[in-house]
Amino acid sequence: MGSAKMSRKTVLASGLAGALAAAGCSRAEPPPEDAPREDEAIDDTETYVTERLASMTVEEKVGQLFMVYVFGSSAETDHPDYVAANRDHLGADNAAEFIEAYRPGGIVYFTWSDNVNDPGQIAELSNGLQEAATAGDGVPLLIATDQEYGQIVRIGEPATQFPGAMPLGAARDAKAAERAAEFAGVELRAMGLNHDFAPDADVNVNPANPVIGVRSFSSDPDLAAELTAAQVTGYQAGGVAATAKHFPGHGDTDVDSHVGLPVITHSEQEWSEIDAPPFEAAIKAGVDMVMSAHIQFPALDDSLTPATLSEPILTGLLRERLGFEGVIVTDSLEMEGVRSEYGDDRVPVLALLAGADLLLMPPDFRQARDAVLAAVESGELTEERLDASVGRLLALKHSRGIVEDPFTDADAVSDLVGTDEHVAVADDISDRAVTLLQNDGVLPLTADGASVLVTGRGEQSVAAIADELNRLGLRAEAFPSGDDPDGAAIDRALGLADGKDAVVVATFNVAAGSAQADLVESLLGSGVPVVAAALGTPYDIAHFTGVNAYLATYSGTTGSLASLAGVLTGEIRPQGSLPVDVPTAQDRDEVLFSFGSGLDY
Repeated sequence: MGSAKMSRKTVLASGLAGALAAAGCSRAEPPPEDAPREDEAIDDTETYVTERLASMTVEEKVGQLFMVYVFGSSAETDHPDYVAANRDHLGADNAAEFIEAYRPGGIVYFTWSDNVNDPGQIAELSNGLQEAATAGDGVPLLIATDQEYGQIVRIGEPATQFPGAMPLGAARDAKAAERAAEFAGVELRAMGLNHDFAPDADVNVNPANPVIGVRSFSSDPDLAAELTAAQVTGYQAGGVAATAKHFPGHGDTDVDSHVGLPVITHSEQEWSEIDAPPFEAAIKAGVDMVMSAHIQFPALDDSLTPATLSEPILTGLLRERLGFEGVIVTDSLEMEGVRSEYGDDRVPVLALLAGADLLLMPPDFRQARDAVLAAVESGELTEERLDASVGRLLALKHSRGIVEDPFTDADAVSDLVGTDEHVAVADDISDRAVTLLQNDGVLPLTADGASVLVTGRGEQSVAAIADELNRLGLRAEAFPSGDDPDGAAIDRALGLADGKDAVVVATFNVAAGSAQADLVESLLGSGVPVVAAALGTPYDIAHFTGVNAYLATYSGTTGSLASLAGVLTGEIRPQGSLPVDVPTAQDRDEVLFSFGSGLDY
């Protein structure tokens, strides 16, 4: 891993002010005797930032403020579809041409843009991007993705599929959360990524939240804060910049900011007690970045300006009150939550004026860049303000070792990604996360050769559960009834259930009036014992309280489904503790199962 990585881990944020404070990510163990002292590393970063800013043109500085996506699996793709998409989106044929022309601060990877096919390809793409960025003594890139794990994952197997946030909340083990994040960071860095948009620091106190849910560790601020800090420490020890999101807190809304503008009605005191603790813990842990939310929060800014564009929230609250001195990144500027009342040419300028440093995914990059340049030329954005944000970004890149060594060893990827040690850690957490909330004695299914129907939501999930049950000695038949089973599907499930010893129904984020609930209720009328297993949020039981047994995995990953099968058969005892309150379907304030609930065998 080399001296460059040791150097970035010995830089502490406490020794830098303003733009230089994003440098912190020290390990718990002492550095080797020949490692740079903290003050030496800080001096090196400060010198780099000062000299680099002095040598940059305004156009180069403005480029550093943007992180965009590119199409293609290689930096110099010539695939006709991707060339056309890049021309339309960025004004260049491919990533290499775009980087040479505009010198952006970062690139973000997605599956749909064909960036993340396999670890070797990802490493080669990352190296190609960095080669283009550093040509002619250019500044290397932040290369990022949304790898929260669980529900939000961009890079699939063979990369280790660690549990997401809410399973970690159910497992109640901060050390395991930190270790998982560190191993995740190692894998991402091996593929050339140096920045992850994780962890999610939102406190999910609204069961109807359509955009956070299992991405949150808990509805309890203290548990969410503990695990947020643990994962920040882990990711950054593993070699990637972590991002606590979505400030000032996206946990109590029933509107998705991708398609609308949510309003958080918490008072300022409620914000301090509920939403703030995970962000405070992340800052104390030395988090490199905080991501803004596209939400209105009247108690924090009565102008109803979205937080991403709010100076009272980003500067007054995050910078001044909480003391965060690192990089503030916006959530995607393509989302409707920030575009609903402002033009795409004004949003980037307003975000910078509010205190943001890194502008993520503007819908029209060239329009956004030109708007920022025009604001600098007119004096609306001063060059001093520009330098403050660029300085923070440069300090982060230098302190993380990205400036000294932006590349990865593509030949070594297979030795670092998806290792047995990493998978074992992921599986252990998945095993400990499964939470049993209701059981009339039907579980565990211990009878050798017992016949079971596995049905419900998700063709792959239903098949995987059945396969695991068969492997463990049961006779399981799979019938995926679909996300919204109609009458014919329900009748088919009833017919297959006839004569079985039990039915296992996989559910996912069941809402009032859901046909998933109709399926469960119909099966309950058949007389066959019904076991419901929630593969998303654990709130589903509110819609079918009469089931014989109910479990929550908080996840539909391969590892979580294997853990579920182990618990169903008694191979694994249920150990999870509910990380949220589960209310009744009729009243959000009436608790059906309280935080900490969990049965055992």
